[in-house]
Amino acid sequence: MVAPTAPATLPSGRGSSPGRKGRRDRGRHDWTAYVFLAPWMVGMLFTIIPFGASLYLAFTDYNLLSAPQWVGLENFVEMAGDRRLRAALAVTFIYTFVSVPLSLIVALAVAAFLNRGVRGLPVYRAIFYLPSLLGSSVAVVMLWRAIFGADGVINKFLAIVGIPGASWVSQPDTALGVLITLNVWTFGAPMVIFLAALRQVPTVYYEAAAIDGASRLRRFWSITVPMISPIIFFNLVLSLIGSLQTFTQGYVMSGGSGGPADSTLFYNLYLYQKGFTQFSMGYASAMAWLLLLIVAGFTAVNFLAQRYWVFYEK
Repeated sequence: MVAPTAPATLPSGRGSSPGRKGRRDRGRHDWTAYVFLAPWMVGMLFTIIPFGASLYLAFTDYNLLSAPQWVGLENFVEMAGDRRLRAALAVTFIYTFVSVPLSLIVALAVAAFLNRGVRGLPVYRAIFYLPSLLGSSVAVVMLWRAIFGADGVINKFLAIVGIPGASWVSQPDTALGVLITLNVWTFGAPMVIFLAALRQVPTVYYEAAAIDGASRLRRFWSITVPMISPIIFFNLVLSLIGSLQTFTQGYVMSGGSGGPADSTLFYNLYLYQKGFTQFSMGYASAMAWLLLLIVAGFTAVNFLAQRYWVFYEK
């Protein structure tokens, strides 16, 4: 019988153990993360001061020409009875809750079409993405205003088929619809993200569903939508936050007035009027904090609701 040998002992000394090496690696990775986060952290330092100043001014009466006077909650009480502020909130909410779903639906539909293997995909992708780069620019909004004006292309086309036109941007019933159409037209950014997500869905799921006799619509609803639901959620949150902060479109389309009849008076446009036209900077600061709470509230609701419809593959 062979006697069992004693286990070999590790040499004593200050050699590195696996645990110590792992800690060093984690520490090195942490420093790498801090280096990449450094620009954001430095920028945040320059943001904290105006952020705190805005919170202070929200409780003051400040007209940019004299020292701020502390008034407590007076600005917020005045906001509760401000008719134009309620109108601005209504315009912003209508714009957001109509344009955001339409934009995401169009973006997903176009992405699904391009995902079927269209020839010249890079060209189509660039063409559809281009409006997202230009949609909020002053030049494009002015061009959009000319297209929908009394002598614009739309009315000239309608005249060909015998339909009388109108100045779509000068009518309270249609001015906001023009801006909603402009926002839907800039669906390129979410479309590109949807297209990338669609290409990551395993084809084996579609093959199994086709063998079971599932229709194309059924496969889209039962496979595609659940599999890309995190991307839908991502695009929804970003689009919602962006729409609630709309300013340029309403300012350029109405010449800064929010007309006609306040039909394009977005919340940020009214905030601009109070702060830089009427020089009521304290009131404008209070409006800015209300907008922050509104955006945070809608974002929180989306994150709470995601557990009921967003599917995360494990």
